[in-house]
Amino acid sequence: MSTSAEKRARAPKLRFPEFREAGEWKEAKLGLIGIFTGGGTPSKGKASYWAGTNPWISSSDISDDNIQDICISRFISDEAIQETATKIVPANSILLVSRVGVGKLAITRKPLCTSQDFMNFTPAQDDLVFLAYCLKSLKDTFLAFNQGMAIKGFTKDDAFNLRIPLPTQDEQQKIADCLISLDERITLEVQKLDTLKTHKKGLMQQLFPAEGETLPKLRFPEFRDAGEWNLKLLGAVCDMQAGKFVAATEISEQNRNDLYSCFGGNGLRGYTKTYTHSGRYSLIGRQGALCGNVNLVDGFFHATEHAVVTTPKAGIHTDWLFYTLTLLNLNRFATGQAQPGLSVDVLNKIECAVPKDEQEQRKIANCLTSIDDLITAQTQKLAALKTHKQGLMQQLFPSFGGVDDETERGGHPVGDEAQG
Repeated sequence: MSTSAEKRARAPKLRFPEFREAGEWKEAKLGLIGIFTGGGTPSKGKASYWAGTNPWISSSDISDDNIQDICISRFISDEAIQETATKIVPANSILLVSRVGVGKLAITRKPLCTSQDFMNFTPAQDDLVFLAYCLKSLKDTFLAFNQGMAIKGFTKDDAFNLRIPLPTQDEQQKIADCLISLDERITLEVQKLDTLKTHKKGLMQQLFPAEGETLPKLRFPEFRDAGEWNLKLLGAVCDMQAGKFVAATEISEQNRNDLYSCFGGNGLRGYTKTYTHSGRYSLIGRQGALCGNVNLVDGFFHATEHAVVTTPKAGIHTDWLFYTLTLLNLNRFATGQAQPGLSVDVLNKIECAVPKDEQEQRKIANCLTSIDDLITAQTQKLAALKTHKQGLMQQLFPSFGGVDDETERGGHPVGDEAQG
């Protein structure tokens, strides 16, 4: 009779040519191929604990996108390590988040310390990068282990008994090299996207006058002698009106040909059978933590009561108005503590600078739209790369992992000294 381990696939769907005849992969318990090191958070009330040179990180300091991306900004003393639960994690270890972000992980080439939200693992001989990606591919397994009421997570016993697939060292290295190079490509594309966004932000600050001023720092040649911009209230620039209520039961998450986009205060909410507007409008969120955010919408759509629809007055270019509203940072005008909000009356009284010539508005809008198009294309390129990586990992690792049965969970003493 076959065991559950024998029923699982023992070879990946996709294999490099030189390993296609290498046979099935082996299976091993994680706790038998390395050691675990715990973490802890020294008391913030003792300043001497946070005045050292030992790097210390929390789960928010690592990224989901790149296993090598660690942001180190805090350091603790030797005293903190001696007197608290914090320990030094050896170099060449996997920093595996066991709660508050289960499934996130990173590798470290240097010794450091972590919070108690980590289950740190140091391999004895298997490839560090391969094991990191292997564990990353088992995120759903870790999530299935989730325990606890207030803060869910998995235990050391869960990690010890986790069965993972292991090919030969050469195949481990080949897979690691492939995925690490893909991550480096993704990081490069992220940097390109960030550069575009930074460029756009800087350009907007120069193409529009500073608050209370009437001349921008940067102007297109044909408008350099056009004089100062006019200071106007938003109520004189556009008409603003809240959208119409639609019941949550009438909003679908799935789009169909007979439905229209439905926008609330925080952007797209879903799709409805009704529409309130057709054309190109800027929508301002008017309630909640994200009130004041601005979305440019085109076509047939339903705007809910949580969105303010702006209609430009004569002489105001639609896209220029969108960029102006974005630059105004409308959230700072919100009122209310528990539920911040923006009323049309408040919005009408906000001041902005307006070029006298609509052609200058159009020129500015076209310039910024062209950058937005580049940002959109780069965002789509990045999303495609991440999708490709996800699909590749699903094929490069066999679909087995977890524990054989429930009796194994908690059946082994797992601690910092557990090793094989």
